[in-house]
Amino acid sequence: MAKFGERIERWGTKVRELIYFLTYGIWRSDPDTISNKRNVLYNATKTIILTVRNIRDLNIPASARSLTFRTLLSIVPLLAVLFAIARGFGIENILESSIFNIFSANTAETEATVAYATTTDTLSLSAEQFAQADSGSATPESLVAYEQEGILFAEETTAEGRFRELMDLLFQLINNSLEQAKGGGIFAGIGIMLLLYTILLLFNDIEKNFNQIWQVRKGRSIGRKVTDYTAMVLLMPVFFIIANALNILSYPQNQTLKIIYILYPFIPQLMGIVPYIVIITLFTILYKFVPNTKVKFKNALIAGIIAGVSFQIFQMIFLSGQLWITKYNAIYGTFALIPLMLLWIQFSWFLTLIGAEISYAAQNVGKFSFEKETRRISRRYKDFFTIIIASEIVRRFANEKPPLTAEEISEKCKSPSRLTNNILDKLLEIGVISATISQIDEREVAFQPAVDIQLITVNYLMSKIDQHGSEDFMIDTQGIFRNHWKALVDNRMYIYESDKDVLLKDL
Repeated sequence: MAKFGERIERWGTKVRELIYFLTYGIWRSDPDTISNKRNVLYNATKTIILTVRNIRDLNIPASARSLTFRTLLSIVPLLAVLFAIARGFGIENILESSIFNIFSANTAETEATVAYATTTDTLSLSAEQFAQADSGSATPESLVAYEQEGILFAEETTAEGRFRELMDLLFQLINNSLEQAKGGGIFAGIGIMLLLYTILLLFNDIEKNFNQIWQVRKGRSIGRKVTDYTAMVLLMPVFFIIANALNILSYPQNQTLKIIYILYPFIPQLMGIVPYIVIITLFTILYKFVPNTKVKFKNALIAGIIAGVSFQIFQMIFLSGQLWITKYNAIYGTFALIPLMLLWIQFSWFLTLIGAEISYAAQNVGKFSFEKETRRISRRYKDFFTIIIASEIVRRFANEKPPLTAEEISEKCKSPSRLTNNILDKLLEIGVISATISQIDEREVAFQPAVDIQLITVNYLMSKIDQHGSEDFMIDTQGIFRNHWKALVDNRMYIYESDKDVLLKDL
């Protein structure tokens, strides 16, 4: 019994040491004093910790819900524009097939069951047949005909069947939108403008969430938004065509390809990872180009791999769900696809935003040293770092050097990233510095003095910080609290009027 108690105590000690290490020790480790393998392990661990912490601090689930609502408003307009572009190039059928293949089970069996349902627990009806059946206009003869064709009604259906219903409904809405746009006239023109505006709002919300994750203060200009978002929409059909071509190679209909696959059996196995390659490429592009800042390709690729594989696993689980789909059918009936669609969209956005968090944490993991200390920093040490950062900005301006970005300031002043951003925000609020476009990358924000550098002294900076904010409170500084106020003012004036004041550019 005594030995068991000692063992429990040792385990408890090890757990406490591990918690202390993950909370404090790992953030204070010096990369120069540890091996490369351990440094990689530490960085991976810190990336996971930062990702989990930022998901909580930024309330990522709420952002996913917001994007879900915006997606519901924009999905039909976006697909309508894509199909209009595809129709102009005569590739409408290819685009439709690509969209279905990418967001379904991505298997040959899935494609085969689109036209024919062979089991009684699968529902495969087009939108027109659904409408006819629900409206009560379907005759017994037509139902028999549907049954003869292999289309059977059932109370239980798979997520895959519901997904086909959703896609049929979407394609029908898209066709209706395009037919109405052909009508011409002022109302058709207004409708097209509203479609484009809805799409721009969706892309704008996506960029805003990505910029929030990357702590980017300024988004794209209106001109850049129009050009960048338009380019994304125009390039989407090309992406879907490439994806469709890869899927065709996965399941060859050509005799030559079949012979090649028989002779080289490893090729079909390699082609089995095509869906993963497609979705990983899509996520990598998203993480690389959507944030209005410079994202390294390595970090975007890491996040793309994690998000892409997770998305494919979620797709397989979602489309193979049988038991819990039955519960939705019992409650919602034919409307079961609505909560299923909401669930799919929201979880997809949740995975996407987590991937963005991973790319941010992986790129900035080295700048979050002393993160705990940053949250509990003393007033004196915060003023100390404020003087260091402000003097660096002023001296570079005095020496006619290009202004630095927040990342460069953090590296040069040896200050944690979060603390640097907090101090820069404060200096911007009090008007000591101003934001400008970086000379290296126009997407980056740099900082320069906002007043004459001959006026920016240590006392001037501290007085601006002390006096910033509201002092309009219901308290009598000339009455009962007169002595308290006078003591504070005398203390501050002793500092502000000191003959030991020095210009920041001379530090």
